[in-house]
Amino acid sequence: LDAGSTAIRIEIENAGRRLIRIVDNGSGMLRDDALLAFERHATSKLTDVKDLLSIATLGFRGEALPSIASVSRLTLETRAIEEQTGSRIEIAGGKMLSCDEIAQSVGTTISVRDLFFNVPARKKFLRSEQTELAHIASLVTHYSLAQPEKSFELRDGARELLSVEPVGSLRERVFQVFGSRTIEDLIELTRRERIFELDRSDPDPVPLRFALRGFVSRPQLQKNNRNSIYVFVNGRLIRDRLILHAISAAYYNLMPASAYPFALLFLDCDPQAVDVNVHPSKTEVRFRQQSFVHDFVRDGIREQLMESRPAPSFRPSPPAQPGAVLPYSEMTQAIEDMPAEDVFSGATEHAPVFNLQPQRGPDPRLDFYDAPPLDPAPPEERLSPLRLPIPDTHGAFPAGAYHDGPATLTGIGDLRPLGQLHDSFILAAGRDGLWIIDQHVAHERILFEKVLSARSAGRVEVQRLLMPLILQLTPGQQIEYARIADELIANGFESEPFGNRTIAIQAAPASIGPGDLERVIYEILEIAESEARHVSLDDLRRAIAASIACRAAIKINTRLDASKMDYLLRELARCDFPMSCPHGRPVALHYSTREILKAFHRI
Repeated sequence: LDAGSTAIRIEIENAGRRLIRIVDNGSGMLRDDALLAFERHATSKLTDVKDLLSIATLGFRGEALPSIASVSRLTLETRAIEEQTGSRIEIAGGKMLSCDEIAQSVGTTISVRDLFFNVPARKKFLRSEQTELAHIASLVTHYSLAQPEKSFELRDGARELLSVEPVGSLRERVFQVFGSRTIEDLIELTRRERIFELDRSDPDPVPLRFALRGFVSRPQLQKNNRNSIYVFVNGRLIRDRLILHAISAAYYNLMPASAYPFALLFLDCDPQAVDVNVHPSKTEVRFRQQSFVHDFVRDGIREQLMESRPAPSFRPSPPAQPGAVLPYSEMTQAIEDMPAEDVFSGATEHAPVFNLQPQRGPDPRLDFYDAPPLDPAPPEERLSPLRLPIPDTHGAFPAGAYHDGPATLTGIGDLRPLGQLHDSFILAAGRDGLWIIDQHVAHERILFEKVLSARSAGRVEVQRLLMPLILQLTPGQQIEYARIADELIANGFESEPFGNRTIAIQAAPASIGPGDLERVIYEILEIAESEARHVSLDDLRRAIAASIACRAAIKINTRLDASKMDYLLRELARCDFPMSCPHGRPVALHYSTREILKAFHRI
């Protein structure tokens, strides 16, 4: 890649044990450079010692090539454009066998055969063929994503694992590698730039430029591990803890703590802003301004999610794609099932499944925050009639009448409530199809953001208890209580020590009912004990707000009248992140008009 190659072909046999051959059409090497490349610590990419402080190439450890040659049978064939013929160098076990002049096109071919043939003790520590093959495929796939303008081919014997041609955009390359189903679940991160002004006392006060672009997944696409996070810094693949933490922080309160998103991120910065020589394999870097980079990545992703407001959609399982790449990889796995939960546990045998005319009556949980007055016209009249195009004589609609696009919650405030399903889910109609909203998690998201807003403004509504609530604490809980006492007060909990390992709660946020107060306090102490030592103060505040909101929100199996359902939808539309509850569960599901028409064979 540093040699300017536009086409790279990798051939392997026996998962690389028998053969690894890499062919490129780059600039190649002169004969003298080809011989020098096998000397220890040799490099042709640095011309001045200052270059070490601003490395702009991907690099290759100077001792790596001679180290590989010392444990294999290696052949190097190369030709630079300045020479009429190429050079062929053969080395076995570190000993040069020949150096010949050959006919060769411009570029380089390196063949590594019989890896560890002379070091059997090392050979037996290789992992299984599938594991080693997965490592190779993963590395090639990563760099094919980073270089969409180049072609990559990876073959394992006669089997083609990866073959991608040059494309004009990163989106096209993502489609080539992962397929259409994955690209539909991704949000493009529009290029964001920021400049860090160095302190004048800094020996090198030049402003540092940072730019971020790529793709991130909707919060509903959740992975079990970080294997679907790809991060490149100046085109170099890295596994940096700082960036990984920033990505997780961007999804905080948008997906469960045990889940991870898909992310393909490219962070470009001035070479002097990052040190790439802190790890032998070059997979870790150290930024000159750690906290600035962390916040830049976190805020960039979170702002994009706020702008996009993605919502999950019902989609039929697509047929297998004949051109799918890396069939053994987990990269294209389906969206994981949501956590199992008996959401209808309180429903009775005779309860109506679908409530078209909801029961009227106030719900005290919705009255904690005063609902704004409803529009004079009832909800069903505020939205103009939703009409389908004119069908043909057979009742079918034109194939292009409806176009599927990514479902978003941008227009959720304009939905028309139809009723409830099992007194737990709001069914609503919109111009883009049918929506199902989980009333509990929707209200939880609304209250969560309002609790945070009230906490930030110092306007938390507090209710005093007729009798103090006395709670017994464990030694660990007592320590955490003392540590977060000020934060409890800021969130509306007035309490004081009441003897040994005992506290008395005298007041609490007005949204929490008496029956939930004890549980909320213990939940907050558990959060402080298990998480707060590893998260920021802002994250602790969010965790406390999430606990308050969860207990104060309306529950499932609760009938709502039309005004309450309409109120929930309008308040949800005002949220910054209406996609999921603070614990990461989706708020709404979308069934597009096009999918409905297809299911009825109308298109």
